[in-house]
Amino acid sequence: MPRPPDPAKRRDLLDQVREYMIRNGLAELSLRPLARALSTSDRMLLYYFGTKERMVAEALALDERRPLLRARSLLGAVDAHRDPAWVRRFMEEVWQQFADPDLRAALPLYLEIMVTGLLRPDRYAPVVRDALTEWKDLLASVFRGMGLPEARARTEAALLVDACFGLVAGPAVEGDWDEAEAAFRLLLDRLEPGWRAT
Repeated sequence: MPRPPDPAKRRDLLDQVREYMIRNGLAELSLRPLARALSTSDRMLLYYFGTKERMVAEALALDERRPLLRARSLLGAVDAHRDPAWVRRFMEEVWQQFADPDLRAALPLYLEIMVTGLLRPDRYAPVVRDALTEWKDLLASVFRGMGLPEARARTEAALLVDACFGLVAGPAVEGDWDEAEAAFRLLLDRLEPGWRAT
């Protein structure tokens, strides 16, 4: 009977895969060169992960630098009073995470995943879709808790999430984070009045 995969070894491989992808991108990712760089074999990678696509998805999902993981901790107590000013502060704290050099270094990879998901939806579209859905669900629940009806809560969440993803994409390509910061604050100025229940 074959020995089950070692969870610690599996996690270590995922961490190494993620760092390799950040350095080398996704477009040319091939199992044999990756395995050589990780001092293992392509057969071993398939043994642990089944497919290259699954390996990539899991490596990204376990990235502790992901703002979504930190955002959940920022939400604090479930009974905390939340109003438009609270949402604004929450989003400003999330935005500040993008100042982290490690996260900024990983942004090109995430953008590459998004584009590849559009071009090859059979491969990486679920990775992008899941990330966007998690963000929208999280913020929609906050807006519902503030008294917004379901449809409006989901629309406000979609507008905020999609706009912020766009604001991150620009400076990840061109490097002008000051302009993105100003645009982000203007976005909040425009959206905050719409977060009030009527």
